[in-house]
Amino acid sequence: MEASRIARWVAAPIATCFGLGLAPVAPGTAGSLGALAVAVALTRYYGWGRAEFALLAALALGPGIWAAHVLEAASGKKDPGKIVVDEAIGQWVTLTGAAAYNWKSWLAALILFRFFDIVKPPPARQAERLPGGVGIVADDVVAGLFGALVLFAAGCFNLY
Repeated sequence: MEASRIARWVAAPIATCFGLGLAPVAPGTAGSLGALAVAVALTRYYGWGRAEFALLAALALGPGIWAAHVLEAASGKKDPGKIVVDEAIGQWVTLTGAAAYNWKSWLAALILFRFFDIVKPPPARQAERLPGGVGIVADDVVAGLFGALVLFAAGCFNLY
């Protein structure tokens, strides 16, 4: 097997979050929901919080950027919809802003991240223009930071 085929074989499950990016409708939302499901399980069973989600997002950056770059190059398209590892990372970044983890904060984190990911306020739009996997992931990290800030502020006012 040639090296590029092996790279695609390894990159595909990472970039698509084990197939969530292949959802026929709203693959980005499917990726966010998958990341949220993982987060709920990690919080309930292992007591994860802000620091662990920040670490998870940071550790996922390298493999996520690499996998997104490989799949983008293989597809010949700029930021193909099936790449959703960026949504997972951005969703975990958003969760770093939560003061507490409950159904309200999970829902708020999902809505906030998806909103900022779709709207792409500056500098998210500019980050999206970076080349390859870096651009694919960077705009979602910025959207996640916006989401985390709003979630943090809402927590300061005990809104969830």
